[in-house]
Amino acid sequence: MKRLWLLFSQSVTVLLAAYFVVGVMKPEWLNKRPTLSGAVSVIEAPSGGSGTVAAGSFSPAAKRASPAVVSINTSKAAERHPRSGDPWFRFFFGDQGNQPQEGLGSGVIVSPSGYILTNNHVVEGADEIEVILNDSRRTKAKVIGTDPDTDLAILKIELDKLPVIVLGNSDALAVGDHVLAIGNPFGVGQTVTGGIVSALGRNQLGINTFENFIQTDAAINPGNSGGALVDVNGHLMGINTAIYSRSGGSMGIGFAVPVSTAKMVLDSIVRDGQVSRGWIGVEPNDLSPELAETFGVKAASGVIITGVLQNGPAAQAGIRPGDVITAVAGKTVASVSELLSHVAALKPGVPARFSLLRREEKVAIDVTPGLRPRPRQAAR
Repeated sequence: MKRLWLLFSQSVTVLLAAYFVVGVMKPEWLNKRPTLSGAVSVIEAPSGGSGTVAAGSFSPAAKRASPAVVSINTSKAAERHPRSGDPWFRFFFGDQGNQPQEGLGSGVIVSPSGYILTNNHVVEGADEIEVILNDSRRTKAKVIGTDPDTDLAILKIELDKLPVIVLGNSDALAVGDHVLAIGNPFGVGQTVTGGIVSALGRNQLGINTFENFIQTDAAINPGNSGGALVDVNGHLMGINTAIYSRSGGSMGIGFAVPVSTAKMVLDSIVRDGQVSRGWIGVEPNDLSPELAETFGVKAASGVIITGVLQNGPAAQAGIRPGDVITAVAGKTVASVSELLSHVAALKPGVPARFSLLRREEKVAIDVTPGLRPRPRQAAR
């Protein structure tokens, strides 16, 4: 009996060992799939066929958003020298400035009627603007309106069956979220780069008047300006605008205007032909111990007013130098950039409540903002 039991146990051991070896070396013999990390899963394609998408791939997002991202070519007539018609001048100095200036950028189709979001600096001063779609169609575009304060511009093209990007919710973005930058860097053709949201609410960079940038490490290069920053669903999160670079190329620090800002600019320009912002006529400064001591203010936070424009909206409402603004229309103010943004969001001609600290006294004043003056055009 012992001999039979020993023979049985040895046979089972050999069979299990053989099964293990076959399972590792030839799993298909056992109709078993290998369980290796990084395996490719098969996903049913929308067309009814099948496609393979690697785990963690952003291909669906790129395919969804890319058709709505366009390339923009601009040209500006050359400025002729006053004496360029003089044959002796041309003999000694050659043709001066007779070559047209050309520019390159990107844009995003946001409406079936042909509205395109891009950067103001992409189209500023251009005499002709050509838009090239991802399907190779080309057409001329006209500028509907610009907003230099946010470096945004709205173009319009007249074509049928336009691909349109889905506008996302940039307010829901969080640091660490995956994003894709889509554009036409250096004119090589449409390119998709990936990264994460590095920071939110970047300001005081000296790029725009109103700054609330999304910072990303997705590669953004010359030609990407005006292109799309999208999330993993292919929804538009921002308009790529600027990079921090010492070489002219990407160093992993790029900035995009949030789609919430872009949508406000789009709606205002399409509806009114311009962006109307509130303005109160003050000179604000971030609160510091030195300024607080100078004006005799005991405040822990807020923005101190060091100057008030005579007969401006703030002066007419009773705001004085030395006042510390702590809130605008119920929104807390902790920096000059926040004050600027909150005041700009006010509707001109409609009174708004300002919360102040005047020395040690809390004061509430209703201020009727005026229309913010148009900024002067400056070279970027």
